Amino acid sequence: MDMSQPAAALLDQATSAEASIDRARAGAMPLQELMSLAHQWQTGGRQADCLALYEAWVDSNQSPQRLLALFNWGTVLGEMRRHAEAEAVYLRALALNPDFAQAKLNLGHQLEHQGKTAEALAQWQAVYDAGELMAIGAEPVELRLHALNNAARLLESERRLDESEALMKRSLLLKPEQGDVQQHYVHIRQKQCEWPIYQPVGEVTHNQLLVNTSLLATLSATDDPAIQLMVAQRFVNERVVKYKGKPFHQLHGGPAGEKIRIGYLSGDLRMHAVGLLTPELFELHDRSRFEVHALCWSKEDGTAQRARILKAMDRFMPLAGVEDQQAARQIAEAGIDVMVDLQGLTSGARPSILAYRPAPVQVGYLGLPATSALPGEDYIIADRFTMPPEYLPLCTEKPIYLPHCYQVSDRQREVGPTPDRARYGLPEGAFVFCSFNNNHKYTEEMFSAWMQILQQVPGSLLWLLADNTWAEANMRAAAQARGVAPERLHFAPRVAPPEYLARFQLADLVLDTFPYNAGTTASDCLWMGTPILTRAGRCYISRMAGSLLTAAGLPELVTYSLPEYIERAVQIGRQPLRAASYKRYLREQGRQTPLFDIPALVRDLEHEFERLVLEHRRKAPGA
Repeated sequence: MDMSQPAAALLDQATSAEASIDRARAGAMPLQELMSLAHQWQTGGRQADCLALYEAWVDSNQSPQRLLALFNWGTVLGEMRRHAEAEAVYLRALALNPDFAQAKLNLGHQLEHQGKTAEALAQWQAVYDAGELMAIGAEPVELRLHALNNAARLLESERRLDESEALMKRSLLLKPEQGDVQQHYVHIRQKQCEWPIYQPVGEVTHNQLLVNTSLLATLSATDDPAIQLMVAQRFVNERVVKYKGKPFHQLHGGPAGEKIRIGYLSGDLRMHAVGLLTPELFELHDRSRFEVHALCWSKEDGTAQRARILKAMDRFMPLAGVEDQQAARQIAEAGIDVMVDLQGLTSGARPSILAYRPAPVQVGYLGLPATSALPGEDYIIADRFTMPPEYLPLCTEKPIYLPHCYQVSDRQREVGPTPDRARYGLPEGAFVFCSFNNNHKYTEEMFSAWMQILQQVPGSLLWLLADNTWAEANMRAAAQARGVAPERLHFAPRVAPPEYLARFQLADLVLDTFPYNAGTTASDCLWMGTPILTRAGRCYISRMAGSLLTAAGLPELVTYSLPEYIERAVQIGRQPLRAASYKRYLREQGRQTPLFDIPALVRDLEHEFERLVLEHRRKAPGA
């Protein structure tokens, strides 16, 4: 074999590249040749040569065509994540022509990558507010939309929700048929408690907004499992890879180990609701029979919670920045027997990994308490309360029923010192109703019910989570419109988990949301000895709190209609001793109920995982 050939080929390539760069430096290369050669090198993985070529050409050329070369040079740098260098190149382009819209758009992205939020927003604003746009090869309206939509996205992430919504409206007025923008518009109104949520914009109708509602927003809007399934299916059809080949666990699977390998797939193994519920699950697995893997792209948030989760794992597979197909291959090569998807279709999820079937058993749990419609998700962990028989035809996964309650929780959660009511401005003699759920779960129907409850329970108040100032203002206005003094609403700021848990003790009764029930929040309040009143509906997510209450021995706090919910809340509010008896029961017996028997829950899960793995192995070819 001639081993010198590859080296010779590389030498020829380098010589050819140097000759081309010399021609560019000498000003002897036309723009069209530059673009063609740079594209060829870039797609061939020769980014360094590509950058050197652009730099040589730009530095030796004073023609107006430098603008295009600078733009492309910046694009290559941006794709290489050399954001500061890309910024400098785009600024050079804008120095030649300050009105070059595409350079401003791309510069905005490079600034955002560097955390320069205000500067990024300013670049995009300069595009969407411009009278005339200088654009090359693009429709000005599309560039304006690009600027509006990216600014709206960044403003939402910065929690400047009102500004974000205003830009979404402008975008929809320019081009109504933008499903993604309609989707974000609906959800940002939910976050701000802007009722009615489905407010038409220009030519965008109420029905169009309904059709383009995201799954998360749908879960907050309806308990109809058929609608939830339809929305999940639409997302999967539009966004999830269609893989029809042989399952990766057969193509790339490693040898079976002595222990069953469980892989927890998530980007939320951090300070997040899922990360707060699951540490004991990971810690309590029987290491003589199971090996526990984190398949993870979570942010490294530096918290003790994150450190505890990682310590509980036997193996850690970092998947941030790893393409989905490659991630699936790595999971298969690790010989994962059971892959537990802790994210479903929630924000930051990577459902396409499941499509390649890297594990023979793939299970959904916790992150999405609803059907995912994912063809790669075979099972969902549930209980017979959250998934009654009539729900099953509208769920694409098979249920794995746990005996008592679907939800794991953490008995080691840190609790702060018990505060007094004065610290939060709560009157000592008042009956305190409470809801610390995310504001997007608050619906106009349930808020109206809460106002009816306050009207019928003299001296009561409602203690709510202050998610954002716009939601707070909108709820105060909504209370006044319903004949309730706004000062009867008290708002609690977001605080660290220990303080958040401790302050539950100041409330008399937690009022659950519907159709999106409390999950982690319900577990938290019951752990802290405060009862929660829920309304159970037709689907998993609207039956979560009912499952927890049943396992905690308080089924009488589960209602099944809005009138019953209001009536029960009023009864308890008018009988403070009844609320006190629930608190006493939870304080004395609650933590000994099946709800918080986490070792038993882990054993039940392990039994089911083992059963499914052994069943698969018996059916596997050559078994």
